[in-house]
Amino acid sequence: MEPSLNMALKEWSIVCDAVLAGQQAILLRKGGIYEAAGEFELEHSQFILFPTVLHQKPVAVKAAWREQIKTVDREPEEITIRGWAEVFFIARVPDRAAFDLMDDLHLWDKPLIDMRFNYRPDYPLYIIVLRARKLPQPLKLWLDPQYAGCKSWVPLREPIAVHGSQPVKADVDLMEIKRRIVTTFHRTNT
Repeated sequence: MEPSLNMALKEWSIVCDAVLAGQQAILLRKGGIYEAAGEFELEHSQFILFPTVLHQKPVAVKAAWREQIKTVDREPEEITIRGWAEVFFIARVPDRAAFDLMDDLHLWDKPLIDMRFNYRPDYPLYIIVLRARKLPQPLKLWLDPQYAGCKSWVPLREPIAVHGSQPVKADVDLMEIKRRIVTTFHRTNT
């Protein structure tokens, strides 16, 4: 484990909250993944969870989560960093039917899932299982201009110390999510 991290992954604030509350352990991505030695990896295997609010839409999440989204026209001047994650497992999503069997593992609603599958349809979609940890104390960052824009990865001006962070899910729970994904995705491919 790194004593500090200086790379952050931008993700909707509501998703960061769900991940750090242990209510969700997965992300979906098409970009930021590369193949090395026959395996798929993120550009960074450990990263700060950098919450964003600008593009969150209530219709993109299930009804139980919609009230938690406040529509805004810009990011706040101050961001609260509450945790970080490392990649536990990555799998290529074989098709929409297979992903729909994972519905209880995430907060996204059909419009967002449709968008993820339809965006750049020639590129595969990946499910990423995260081992997330809460920082001992939340940390406030001013929104630096270099953090702005539609990009997934942002190098932080100062590294964030992660020593003393607490896991939000036990490894046995993550192994069960991995087993379920592997079994389901394999079954739909045969």
